[in-house]
Amino acid sequence: MDSEIVQGLMADIAVEEEPGTVPAPASRAEPRPTYHLRIEPSRGWVSLKLRELWEYRELLYFLTWRDVKVRYKQTVLGAAWAIIQPLMTMVVFSLFFGNLAKIPSDGIPYPIFSYAALVPWTFFANGMGQSSNSLVGAANLIKKIYFPRLVIPISAVISGVVDFALAFIVLLGMMLAYGIVPTLNVVFLPFLLLLAFVTALGVGMWLSAMNVQFRDVRYTVPFLTQFWMFATPIAYPSSLIENDVLRTIYGINPMTGVIEGFRWALLNTDTAPGPTIVVSSLAAMALLVSGAYYFRRMEKTFADVV
Repeated sequence: MDSEIVQGLMADIAVEEEPGTVPAPASRAEPRPTYHLRIEPSRGWVSLKLRELWEYRELLYFLTWRDVKVRYKQTVLGAAWAIIQPLMTMVVFSLFFGNLAKIPSDGIPYPIFSYAALVPWTFFANGMGQSSNSLVGAANLIKKIYFPRLVIPISAVISGVVDFALAFIVLLGMMLAYGIVPTLNVVFLPFLLLLAFVTALGVGMWLSAMNVQFRDVRYTVPFLTQFWMFATPIAYPSSLIENDVLRTIYGINPMTGVIEGFRWALLNTDTAPGPTIVVSSLAAMALLVSGAYYFRRMEKTFADVV
């Protein structure tokens, strides 16, 4: 009985198969090649990986917005601090340097003369200070996930643009109060702001990478900021240096070109910052490129040391 059932089933299968078909042979699984992946830390000077930085542009936006919100969270005066700091410094400079010391101001009222310099200087000083401590402040984020670490100091500097905009609006109001109208040179202001940004980011990358390894760097930042401010023509004009060659060499300080450029673009001062701007731009680019390569070289140690 069982043999009859088996023969019937075989007959049904033979009927369902098309004539002329040959059953496919059973395939045998071929052995797959074995690959070995070895991950090693980079050595020496490495590439900047700017394309990777562009891929993480959304993270840069969110970190910048976070820095802006955290800066004014749970504050009494809020964004007014962006105006109070340069405004009060301008008052002190006007009393001591303008009235008592009688520092010349290139024919410009001294409050406007000093405040026009303090607006870009405050942007630079805050950007340098925020970026120098940015890696240490983001230690938990660095230890948990991977992303280009350059995003952190860049976002710290970009967040200062909001403060700059608020202080710049006050500067325009003061200029109208003194009857000063900007000339067509104002079209160079975006370039001058970019120059201040490049300088702050270049120094910030150096200091932030060093601060991870040597925590006493944060104590030197206030001293460096104070020394740099008096080495920059904020309370005094660079026209006090009568030798043109020495004035050009003075442009090795990148903020010299920024400050003199702002005054020339907004207040139409007699001192054109032509050669000074060129030297300051070259110095700022040297700071940016060297700081970026040093940052990338030390980046592999951040998660272990921070």
